[in-house]
Amino acid sequence: MNVVPSGGVERLSGWGRTSPVWCSVSDVAGAEGVRSVVSAVGARGVVARGVGRSYGDAAQNSGGDVVRLTGDGIALDPESGVVRVDAGVTLDALLRVVVPKGWFVPVTPGTRFVTVGGAIAADVHGKNHHRDGSFGGSVRSMDVVLASGEQVTVSPSSDADLFWATVGGMGLTGVIVAASVQLIPVTSSRMLVSTRRFDGLDALMASMVERDAAFRYSVAWVDATVSGRRLGRGVVTWGEHASPTDLSGRAASDPLGYAPSQRIGVPGVVGSVGVVRRWNAAAFSEAWFRNAPVRRDGEVQSIPAFFHPLDGVANWNRVYGRRGFVQYQFVVPDESADTVRAVLERVVASRPADFLNVLKRFGPAGEGMLSFPMPGWTLTLDLPVVDGLNPLLHELDDLVLGAGGRVYLAKDAQTTPSMIAASYPRLNEWRTVRDRVDPNRVFHSDLARRLEL
Repeated sequence: MNVVPSGGVERLSGWGRTSPVWCSVSDVAGAEGVRSVVSAVGARGVVARGVGRSYGDAAQNSGGDVVRLTGDGIALDPESGVVRVDAGVTLDALLRVVVPKGWFVPVTPGTRFVTVGGAIAADVHGKNHHRDGSFGGSVRSMDVVLASGEQVTVSPSSDADLFWATVGGMGLTGVIVAASVQLIPVTSSRMLVSTRRFDGLDALMASMVERDAAFRYSVAWVDATVSGRRLGRGVVTWGEHASPTDLSGRAASDPLGYAPSQRIGVPGVVGSVGVVRRWNAAAFSEAWFRNAPVRRDGEVQSIPAFFHPLDGVANWNRVYGRRGFVQYQFVVPDESADTVRAVLERVVASRPADFLNVLKRFGPAGEGMLSFPMPGWTLTLDLPVVDGLNPLLHELDDLVLGAGGRVYLAKDAQTTPSMIAASYPRLNEWRTVRDRVDPNRVFHSDLARRLEL
């Protein structure tokens, strides 16, 4: 339902650009501003929004209110590494402050352009999940404005139910306005990276099982444009934070120097027509695979190059054109690892223009009631919106659900209420907490309506 609200409006969508809607948007810096919006909210409710990097409809509210956090407070305890940070601060802004002081965020997703509040609400995960879990596990406390307008401070030991309903709760229990987060110490702003190239999926996955425990960070790119014995061929990278003794030249002279930049951008005209086609997706995949080293150890990379390579291209989501794209991410347990192959076989057979596919092994699940990760394998696929995509995605849903897996709420743009109800075993527990703090559904989003949360 695309209702245009009264008053000042903006047309919002997720990063996938699949379902733009009109919303009444208020930019606020802290709890007082949030309270003023919540107290005057209309029938369509309100949801918090950071910088719009959820891929689907989680941070939009058609015909209703959206509150966008703009606070920029960052207070670091240099001894403990605990940082008190406003929820609207991006990981990019946080890293620029803390890396030169010898600290790093505990978890980062594939982009640094997400807010701390969004990282908590989606309980984001990164290349170190097998070692360190997801973002919520490093949150010491957070300040949340509830539907009543009350501001509460919650932690794992103080109203733990509300804390773990908010971690991964997609902004539906209240608005996070600030948090205290435990950082990790680093001695340089560089990474020490090992790379291996594999001609098929089985060897690639076996290498991750064998070697992941030896590294803090691990991830693989897999090819979804080839079939047969080459299906799922790909490149695995493992990494650790480099020490000053690993560096040479300019890097050695300033080991904690950190100044990432965006060198290029995708112009608006590309966002209308798109440039991703089957032929160039296949050509890119071939080039990416062939250019990767068969075996390389000890390569020094920057933090942006290792963690956030796409952030070097502004507005890269425009390359998929006006109809946008779906980032489909699922996880299945270890005993259902064959589902990764089954999904890739189905995607290859459908021949989408697909070249960005990421495979990762998860560690133990966190305590968030709606947190996505579970022990097993997660695969992420970037699929352009074309005729026939939804039937394919529902086929993939059936494969994932049959394997005991689930899809990621922060990425989802198409799944069904029944899929979520069947795959998130703590959903009713989460609803009980949500009903306690927001019985009238003040906090609402297009995702919440579509999935009947």
